[in-house]
Amino acid sequence: MERTVPSATSEEIKLYRSTLYSLLRSSTEVQIRTLEEVHAGMNSLLHPDARRPQPDISAFIYSAMRLPDCLPAVRSIVLGQNTELFRRHGYTQIESWQSVTARARRRRCFFDGKETLACYIASRSDIEDIVPALTAYQIEWNKMNLLLQRRPPDLDFAAVESDPQAAGRLADLLQISRDDLERLRILWRGNFAPTLERISRTRRNMGIRLLSGSLSQYMQATHAWFENIRQTFPAITRRPIYFVSSNTHSLVNLLTGFALRHEPELINYVEHSGDPDLRAEWQNIQTGQVRSSRENFLYYVLKKFQNTPQGYALLAAQQAEEQALGIIRVTSEHSFEVEAQVIELNRLDPARLDPRVAADTALDFLRHSDALLLNIDYPLGLGAYHILSKITEQAAEVRGVYIMGKSASLNAARGDILIPNVVQDEHSRNTYLFENCFSAAEVTPYLTYGTVLDNQKALCVLGTFLQNVHLMDVFYREGYADIEMELGNFCSALYEATRPKRYPLDEIVNLYKIPIDFGVLHYVSDTPMSKGKNLGAGTLSYFGMDSTYAASIAILRRILALEREYARE
Repeated sequence: MERTVPSATSEEIKLYRSTLYSLLRSSTEVQIRTLEEVHAGMNSLLHPDARRPQPDISAFIYSAMRLPDCLPAVRSIVLGQNTELFRRHGYTQIESWQSVTARARRRRCFFDGKETLACYIASRSDIEDIVPALTAYQIEWNKMNLLLQRRPPDLDFAAVESDPQAAGRLADLLQISRDDLERLRILWRGNFAPTLERISRTRRNMGIRLLSGSLSQYMQATHAWFENIRQTFPAITRRPIYFVSSNTHSLVNLLTGFALRHEPELINYVEHSGDPDLRAEWQNIQTGQVRSSRENFLYYVLKKFQNTPQGYALLAAQQAEEQALGIIRVTSEHSFEVEAQVIELNRLDPARLDPRVAADTALDFLRHSDALLLNIDYPLGLGAYHILSKITEQAAEVRGVYIMGKSASLNAARGDILIPNVVQDEHSRNTYLFENCFSAAEVTPYLTYGTVLDNQKALCVLGTFLQNVHLMDVFYREGYADIEMELGNFCSALYEATRPKRYPLDEIVNLYKIPIDFGVLHYVSDTPMSKGKNLGAGTLSYFGMDSTYAASIAILRRILALEREYARE
């Protein structure tokens, strides 16, 4: 078939990937410094100043937030797909090490307390996410190390947080703005001065080792992940499924209404939390000065409150209520970290649902439903293909597949929602055309801030760092402005679930009229063409919750509407 879609290649990115996998074939540890030159040569959209002597603080923070906080002490990183693989290579007790997490990336990692970090990976997308982040982190760390060698003897790092004059001197020494220095202080929280001391004393020279990069190992890891769900809930393979890739909080909050019934405790926390922004937002909601959703605000506060010692009791009460309503959480064990939730629709209590989900409809039919909602914490990149392939292989029937996730946008604002019906997949090089079951009209009523844009064109990229201005310019001129990492991989799995062969390569693929209901909603978290407006430069915070819940409400209403039709048959 003659292609009429945009085609662009970047020799710099191709060279980076070729170099990366060539080095990682080694059975020994590879030094990150061997990748620094080709990394800088990519001219990555997220690391535009890699070659400059001045620190690129946005790239450093972006990387640091996607790597565990123990990284300043790490010298060696080991990647593997499952516990058995680690054991065979001599890492026999890694799950007894300290469990560590990143603030902006879900990945099972363990630190030995000395210098070794072990990370579970689900696909090669994890490699293409971890290694560039490590490289950017090391490049920028060493820039700051070099600059701090010129530190005047009377510049006390401990005084910087309280002395504006000292802060100004340090910012000048590091050749960064005061705002960037404040972002570093927030990043390192209570370890600002100790981390600066470590940077000034130590140059980073990290090494990385890949235990196995074989496709079979990724498939085995995915099988183990699903087997854990099946053992927890054996009926998963016998009952109809609605599959949702989203997060671990929004759907269950909407289905239980737990936060709404505990408003007094949550508002008491707001009043005494010492957070003036939370108090001001609540007062504005009460007085009608803003259009904020009361429900979304309470869900946001619930999550913050449950992360405090005072909120542990409320967390236990929520978990007990979820179990009583047929909501089972399945945490990952011995493989990559993607939590799952199995929800029995016939055990839900319609009276407890968020009123926006149950509005204008009777839900008595749910008592007779045998369907399950399988919700997963959205995976990264190619992990989406492996997971959905395994689910469609094992399930008796998949009635719907619904994808909610973050994306970067080249034309929208953070907090907007994009609804695509075309995706150019850089993994398979296919252009997938599909009928998105959602439209702007079905989402807009639930979005307080931002805009819903439907009929969009998405670009499924290889990795966050594996993009540059040249590539983005080519696709942007053709209208591909919704940039993410999973949709093309989900489409490849859907193709194999509804066609008699493996997904093709480099074709235009029509996924219209497939026998599985399919919907995609992306909320914008990054605007990379707007001078570094990515999550290294800020966070979505409460406004991200607004778009998340608008998308979640639309998904649940779609599932309930379809299940009502099944009940009538």
